[in-house]
Amino acid sequence: MFKRVSIFSGNANFPLTQEICQVLEQPMGKSRVSRFSDGETFCVIQENVRGVDTYVVQPTCSPVNDSVMELLIMVDALRRASAGSITAVIPYYGYARQDRKVAPRTPITSKLVADLIVAAGVNRIVALDLHAGQIQGFFNIPFDHLFAMPALLEHHLREHYGKDVVIVSPDAGGVERARAYSKRLQGTLAIIDKRRERANESEVMNIIGEVAGKDCLILDDLIDTAGTLVNAANALMKQGARSVAACATHPVLSGPAVERIKDSPLTEVVVTNSIPLSDEARASGKFKVVSVARLLAEAIRRIHHSDSVSSLFV
Repeated sequence: MFKRVSIFSGNANFPLTQEICQVLEQPMGKSRVSRFSDGETFCVIQENVRGVDTYVVQPTCSPVNDSVMELLIMVDALRRASAGSITAVIPYYGYARQDRKVAPRTPITSKLVADLIVAAGVNRIVALDLHAGQIQGFFNIPFDHLFAMPALLEHHLREHYGKDVVIVSPDAGGVERARAYSKRLQGTLAIIDKRRERANESEVMNIIGEVAGKDCLILDDLIDTAGTLVNAANALMKQGARSVAACATHPVLSGPAVERIKDSPLTEVVVTNSIPLSDEARASGKFKVVSVARLLAEAIRRIHHSDSVSSLFV
């Protein structure tokens, strides 16, 4: 079915790449990423890729800088090995929250990372649930922006959340995403009005919408320190919600996130495997992981056969 295709992973231990290869019935490309004693990253492609369409699956998650460099160095190695094309499949795009200047004399690091990826030799990008959709405009190459919604709805949400569910956006910026989910689940919508005092800290101020006696599902694109999520869950319970769960595409889970979630009233947190879940998070028993391997594999299949990818966007 596939001719002259190789799928590589900057991190050989990244389970999602292995799942994608299994769905496509393709062996994983042979490569080796190592580090010198001073921390420099080195990569060698261990098979012939001349004229081959190559796909590098690499989330730029923690350790973020190492992950970005692994991606750039592997792409450079493929380009110098005369690969026919190089597509970067980035399930989680790191630095996505630095997409604009929020104060004087600050960088737009999301654009910087985009420039580095293009300069390395990538021909096409496939990404999943960007924190800000306008990041697509930072690239002057084809960009396929996929959403985890189909996988989350099909493999968990439709089975466990009925028409009486209230989809809750944790801030004003996520209303459009929450509305899309509530429409497909035939639920209602609520919005958390919050005021952020410092970075990575938030204070819940008000809840817009009826949540008393309802099952609530807080929806976000990622969970970092979980401060916003836990504050929102506590506020919903104070307003009389019957139960509160959460759903997010990217489980960044930095700092005290897992401990906060364990101690919170959240019944479950549904996430995807765009970022490998830590052992601590798995042991907590609060996380349900939905795989996006089939979604990304289908995108790779359609790109390779020059078919339309647009039906995967919704």
